[in-house]
Amino acid sequence: MKYSRQRELVLAEVKSSRKHPTADMVYAALKADNPSLSLGTVYRNLNLLAQMGQIHKIGMPEGSDRFDGRTDEHYHMLCQKCGRVYDVQLDTLSELDGQIQSQTGFLVHSHDLIVRGVCRACQQ
Repeated sequence: MKYSRQRELVLAEVKSSRKHPTADMVYAALKADNPSLSLGTVYRNLNLLAQMGQIHKIGMPEGSDRFDGRTDEHYHMLCQKCGRVYDVQLDTLSELDGQIQSQTGFLVHSHDLIVRGVCRACQQ
């Protein structure tokens, strides 16, 4: 794949963000310094980067997809008050794929988990 400066900007923004940004958030963060950047370009590059495994796409059934610069195995918590997405490491789920396969014969390629609730800040 040929080099794209805009793709590198999008990748750097997602990797540096702890907010699990949407495409709109990435676009807003980059637009001021990159006036030729379009929202369509951001969407295309985010999806391409996710397909390439350089970022993780978090499908949000009730809203816009979010993107995560972390590609290691981990899960997400969604605050239903502020909308922020947090990372969580759950070692107890690391055996889930094997258990599913042994019980059902289903060969698991991947799984996603989004825990919904209220974050500490919103509980105050």
